[in-house]
Amino acid sequence: MSAKTQLPIPTHFDSAKVGEVWRVPYQDRAKEAASWARQHELQSAVDDKTKICLLAIDVQNTFCIPGFELFVGGRSGMGAVEDNVRLCEFIYRNLGVISEIAPTMDTHTATQIFHAVFWVNQAGEHPPAMTMISLADVEQGVWQVNPAIAHGVVQMDYAALQNYALHYVRKLDSVGKYPLTIWPYHSMLGGVGHALVSAFEEACFFHNLARQSQTNLEIKGSNPLTENYSVLQPEVLEDQEKRAIAQKNTQFLQKLLKFDAIAIAGQAKSHCVAWTIDDLLTEIQATDPALASKVYLLEDCSSPVVVPGVVDFTEQGESAFQRFAEAGMHLVKSTDPIEAWVGLNLT
Repeated sequence: MSAKTQLPIPTHFDSAKVGEVWRVPYQDRAKEAASWARQHELQSAVDDKTKICLLAIDVQNTFCIPGFELFVGGRSGMGAVEDNVRLCEFIYRNLGVISEIAPTMDTHTATQIFHAVFWVNQAGEHPPAMTMISLADVEQGVWQVNPAIAHGVVQMDYAALQNYALHYVRKLDSVGKYPLTIWPYHSMLGGVGHALVSAFEEACFFHNLARQSQTNLEIKGSNPLTENYSVLQPEVLEDQEKRAIAQKNTQFLQKLLKFDAIAIAGQAKSHCVAWTIDDLLTEIQATDPALASKVYLLEDCSSPVVVPGVVDFTEQGESAFQRFAEAGMHLVKSTDPIEAWVGLNLT
């Protein structure tokens, strides 16, 4: 597919509504997708000779809609909305060659280790959102596990859970991870924030019907005892007794690596996107470093976490993407014709 043969954007797509929440008219889009497939002679994805997966990380209201809990504004202030306009247009233009779309979904309940209710200080107060809990904080008792939540979170008594919390922050510190961050309550299972961005969901549904390719939703982040930035594995896998508390997402990893190309977009560039790519690269380098050439990073469809006057992770996001490129992955724009992607053969 060349720039000349990229598909037009369907008339139902309205870029002005990408930053809003609304109901996708499924029946209308299903009819239009069938008609679109006939008009543009689209084959079923199962018949694609070159299999391309779009891995779309956490394109959810909680991160992508202004006013929601963890809107990723980037330095422009509207980063995730601008990214998703480009992402939706990328899907529509390349509908005929994207074989599968795999959106990840950050999925939480209230009582998890990175939410305020999990922790208290000596006065019984919960940490404010965006508090960084360090190893020293837990060692010195600045922040302790909330005794009221111990039994309800896991079958673990309070002393054991407190010991686990110390082990958790010690583990993060020992491997150079970000300190434990107390995030605002977000991506709450069953809530509006958890849902996919409406315009993106519509694009996925349209692709699903036009190409007869089931959208592959991947859930992450529901384990109460660990953060889970990456869809491929949580931050911590074992407790203080070296018993497994979570597992790597090996099945999904193996599925991804069977594609001829993996395009990656989503939020946030500095956190869940970078962590996922980093885990993917680690597995690739342990298996076959040449597989890195399969990966194409849509650098104009991701933004870093920026809270003006508080934190700015722009440089960390850029540094991570540069490291991925040096390892053999490709930095591309959503507007680049896919056939021009280095190493990819669509003929």
